[in-house]
Amino acid sequence: MNDSRVKFFCFISILLLAVFCFNGQVMRLGTLPVQQKIAVGEPLDLGFQDPHKFLSALKVDIKTENELIMMYQGLPFKDSNFTLMESTPVVNSPGKVEMNVKLFGLIPLRQVTVDVVPQKKVMPGGQSIGVLLHSKGVIVVGISEVEDATGKQDAPANKAGIKIGDVILKINGEEIESEQQMRSLVNKSGMTGKPIRVQLMRQGKTMNVKVDPVYCKDTNSYRLGLFIRDTAAGIGTLTFYEPETSVYGALGHMITDAETGQRMELPDGKVIEATVQQIHPGQRGQPGEKVGLIKNQTSLSGTIEKNTPYGIFGQLSQPITNPFFDEPIPVALSHQIKEGPAEIITVLNGDKMEKFKINIDKVSSQTNPEGKGMIIRITDPKLLEITGGIIQGMSGSPIIQYTQQGDAVLVGAVTHVFINDPTSGYGVLAEWMLNESSTVRAKKNINVSRVKRVIYDNCA
Repeated sequence: MNDSRVKFFCFISILLLAVFCFNGQVMRLGTLPVQQKIAVGEPLDLGFQDPHKFLSALKVDIKTENELIMMYQGLPFKDSNFTLMESTPVVNSPGKVEMNVKLFGLIPLRQVTVDVVPQKKVMPGGQSIGVLLHSKGVIVVGISEVEDATGKQDAPANKAGIKIGDVILKINGEEIESEQQMRSLVNKSGMTGKPIRVQLMRQGKTMNVKVDPVYCKDTNSYRLGLFIRDTAAGIGTLTFYEPETSVYGALGHMITDAETGQRMELPDGKVIEATVQQIHPGQRGQPGEKVGLIKNQTSLSGTIEKNTPYGIFGQLSQPITNPFFDEPIPVALSHQIKEGPAEIITVLNGDKMEKFKINIDKVSSQTNPEGKGMIIRITDPKLLEITGGIIQGMSGSPIIQYTQQGDAVLVGAVTHVFINDPTSGYGVLAEWMLNESSTVRAKKNINVSRVKRVIYDNCA
């Protein structure tokens, strides 16, 4: 008799468990990340959209670090439990919460650790910025031989020990700011018949060399046997600014060398405001781009202290303003971003910032940082008409979404365009950009031409 009861009980239990497990709402328990992050003021939401009778069988045991972390129905909530059919506790201070979901309060199904973090607010960007790989000088991109008046080949720069990647800072004590200026100084100095004093920087170290220029019969000028280029990498867009620390984030992707694809070291790089002079629209198979000039007089300038897969980061010399927001807005965590309508802020003409409509088609479920966190699509008729979609120079344009209460939140930044569909591309989550800027926040010291084509592959 007892054996029959045991078998019957086991049968009913298995049947109930099977029905329970195949319920669509409850099956998602198996896909819940074991590590989650929420902001102060948010409820402990496990993501069940609709009430269901099976949810009453799910009990959640809670363990917290202190009584101030959560409130439930107006009272401190610590080391207790609730069912998923009941109202959810709200987190009111930073800390850690351990959640253990059990069937009937007995059978463990899922354990989730929730990190509660302070809500971070930033001022959205949208300004066009010029990115300078070095604050001054020109970069050596090649070494060549020079044919003199007698037809003899000579390599003066190579003899002096100058290497590809060196940054030429000064010629005979005069600071170099452009390719044209350097060529003029070399020719002028060559006419004196004396060696040229060259100050250069290599891997962050300054050194001095002397070079004997050679008169080139093809160009009718004195040359050092160098191929050089300005230190401007291109233009992009500022994503956000933290008023408390002066830290900014921009671009949403890494700056890489055009030839090697490797991350570039930016020991004394800087950003400075740029104006958009022209738009080359994008089309299928050929990304478009913004053509811009760096402003000579501007209050927007700053250092580049980190070059990461999620953007460049540093400190600005002065605060920025945004015509659409009087105050900083919250940065959304990954689970707060919703698929659907959103806006971007960017510049298409001069320095005028404008808002344009987009749609977030997909948000990747990310528990670890990854540069392509969402797929976005341009829907604004004006933006499509002018640019054809996402173009180079738009990288870093902040993506803004609005809550049901109408509050704006920063959810990410434009990063890449789809080559075969310029109306769509990728965005990076603002949460990951904010994480990358954390190591810059403690620093307080600020070290404060023409913009060439962006060298970021198919980045926007």
